Amino acid sequence: MQPIFRSIAVIGKYQTSRHRSAPDTLCQAIRTIAAFVHAQGCDLTIEAETAANTRLSDYPARDLDDIGRNCDLGLVVGGDGTMLSVGRRLASHGTPLIGINKGRLGFITDIPLESYEATLAPMLAGEYEEDVRPLMHGRVLRGRECVFEALALNDVVVNRGSTSGMVELRIEVDGGFVANQRADGLIVASPTGSTAYALSAGGPMLHPSIPGWVLVPIAPHTLTHRPIVLSDASSVAVELVAGRDASANFDMQSLASLKVGDRVVVHRSPHSACFLHPRGWSYYSTLRNKLRWNEGGS
Repeated sequence: MQPIFRSIAVIGKYQTSRHRSAPDTLCQAIRTIAAFVHAQGCDLTIEAETAANTRLSDYPARDLDDIGRNCDLGLVVGGDGTMLSVGRRLASHGTPLIGINKGRLGFITDIPLESYEATLAPMLAGEYEEDVRPLMHGRVLRGRECVFEALALNDVVVNRGSTSGMVELRIEVDGGFVANQRADGLIVASPTGSTAYALSAGGPMLHPSIPGWVLVPIAPHTLTHRPIVLSDASSVAVELVAGRDASANFDMQSLASLKVGDRVVVHRSPHSACFLHPRGWSYYSTLRNKLRWNEGGS
């Protein structure tokens, strides 16, 4: 089978080892995957930080923006955290991503490292399922000034400080008042993020095809504050009315400190991440495997 992708980038889990060499197991995995892809007849690039941390100099190195401009496909080696980070960076370029799981859970990095060759070869030849995930765009407004903004694939979370008490939040949707809420925080989660922190806080799982978000309170003071599902065409604003050391987190990878009166405003981004899965991939199969549900049948 001839690959339909001519220029492919390999991107590793460099975030956890930014100032030191990557572990030998990761270096070996990336070297092996790179050699396999190159043997398929593809032009191969290594993401620049991945190359630096794995000391892999056999192939050209590019930063992520350059990869987005010049490569047809990204192979992400790591866990979901790595995939989220790369997905946000490459979404504006429309670069599709395949995840090879070297993490633990792996909802979106779904190809096991141990069996990547048998799965990857037909995918490179065009046998795959496409999975498009819209991004969220969050801003922190202090008066009329935007003091921080970031994209998120999973969620935007307003959290209390680690040593402080509850926060009080005023929640608005499309400019209309919804509620004041005292809690440890609030999660605004996409369908992708509905199986992450929002699930742990008691929120529902949303199928990726649903154009919606879920608002999930974190340990609310009033137990009648429950998760609610909204259209992702909505604008959600969360104002910090009271509380110390609060913060806004974007995919738990970007952080902004909040002051009383700050508003965290979330809109749907015009950009989406594109993940490729093996032919026959099923969202429900992923849930069964990752959440260890009793399948009860084939």
